[in-house]
Amino acid sequence: MERTNESSPEFILLGFSNWPWLELPLFGILLISYTLSIFGNVAIILVSYLDPKLHTPMYFFLTNLSLLDLCYTTSTVPQMLRNICSRVKTISYGGCVAQLIIFLALGSTECILLAIMSFDRFVAICRPLHYQVIMHQRLCLKMAAACWLSGFSNSVLQSTWTLLMPRCGHYKVDHFFCEVPALLKLSCVDITANEAELFFICVIFLLIPLSLILISYGFIAQAVLRMRSAEGRRKAFGTCGSHLVVVSLFYGAAIYMYLQPPSSTSEIWGKIVSLFYGIITPMLNPLIYTLRNKDMKGAFKGLVKRLFLFKM
Repeated sequence: MERTNESSPEFILLGFSNWPWLELPLFGILLISYTLSIFGNVAIILVSYLDPKLHTPMYFFLTNLSLLDLCYTTSTVPQMLRNICSRVKTISYGGCVAQLIIFLALGSTECILLAIMSFDRFVAICRPLHYQVIMHQRLCLKMAAACWLSGFSNSVLQSTWTLLMPRCGHYKVDHFFCEVPALLKLSCVDITANEAELFFICVIFLLIPLSLILISYGFIAQAVLRMRSAEGRRKAFGTCGSHLVVVSLFYGAAIYMYLQPPSSTSEIWGKIVSLFYGIITPMLNPLIYTLRNKDMKGAFKGLVKRLFLFKM
């Protein structure tokens, strides 16, 4: 039920309410994706922690990515599953604020984390003799902390701007969860300035990291092509290929969603793209990194064998 009390309103998340026949298939997709995402990302975290051979900067950042994706999906999917099964698709004001801040913070953090992961691959391939000196533990911890801090700082800033916009009693969010573009559409005043601010911040968090990633991989491609060992080239392309696939999926969807005015985003496509980068991509990341990574597959097999012998 929609409330008129401005101090503690309830938001109504419309989702696919106009297409009720889509809700059952969507429930199945969300449940399967969320389950796979939890198991896949938890497995990567456990394997990276338990296998000493994976105690390297690359897997340290991969563990951060898995933890991020785990929290990313958990901030939205349980509420979405609940609303699909409910006739009244509401979320409390506090729940909406928490969802907005967490989802935006983790998305911003992932933008920078993917750029740092490309820098790690650049140093490993282009400066292999200096890798241990450059990518030491203290630097890795500082870079990871900077990712999380910048992501949450950006989220608090953008969320505050968005929530302070007057809504004039409008609380029907035409989306599955509380996200900046969808909430801006509730405003009853001109949002041109907010759209400009959102665009500027998205350039910082999307286009600049993406540019750095492309520059890093330009140097990586040159270094790999100069390798004499076919096995070395194959391993380098395999590792970097996994990261590039993740980068393409995440940045492609995020750029479509955020680097255009919310008012110009297609209603149906905006929802589908949000589901893709908010739910499908975190599910695919563990599959992409494990299926194309020989060390990770070996570590998984070792862990499964240890668990099997322990049960015996």
